[in-house]
Amino acid sequence: MTRLKTTYEKDIIAKLMSKLSLKNKHDVPKFEKIILNMGLGEDASDGKKIKSSVEDLALIAGQKPVITKFKKSISNFKTRKGANAGVKVTLRSNKMYEFIDRLVNIALPRIKDFRGLSSKGIDQSNNYSFGIKEHIIFPEVNFDKVDKIRGLDITIVTSSKSKEGTLQLLKEFNFPINEKKNWGKNGKNKRDTEKFKEN
Repeated sequence: MTRLKTTYEKDIIAKLMSKLSLKNKHDVPKFEKIILNMGLGEDASDGKKIKSSVEDLALIAGQKPVITKFKKSISNFKTRKGANAGVKVTLRSNKMYEFIDRLVNIALPRIKDFRGLSSKGIDQSNNYSFGIKEHIIFPEVNFDKVDKIRGLDITIVTSSKSKEGTLQLLKEFNFPINEKKNWGKNGKNKRDTEKFKEN
């Protein structure tokens, strides 16, 4: 059993029962799986670049990813049904907890000028998604061998029945959630206007 899974069972369940006023420990939110997705854009038709992306994501996840295909053709996006879209991996159980441990304690702190993750990333199903601009924040990736710096979308699927439950679960696992972050309508961080006025 991983360190984080043990912590969840020994400490976090009790804390969340108290914080969320839950009487039954089976109602306590938990992580069910984590999906990592790397879109390839124009590189999706290049065999070498696909291979490189698969290798990088395998290092990050500790598990071999699958190549995703477009489900339909959209002329505006130049996508063709059945063509390669990106690479994806789904982590469960111990692999999932190991990834969370590395993500929170090693990778996220390496992001330059990092100000925390937005609390607005929780969707209607109470799952949490966010994007990482540079996959090289993961130390498993050898920077010298990277052909291109790619973005990565991370979706954390939870059993939570409320947004508050998801938020508290993330906080207990030390996700650096910044609830004060001023996010624009399109999800991009607005500039801190007061700070700019001062300068």
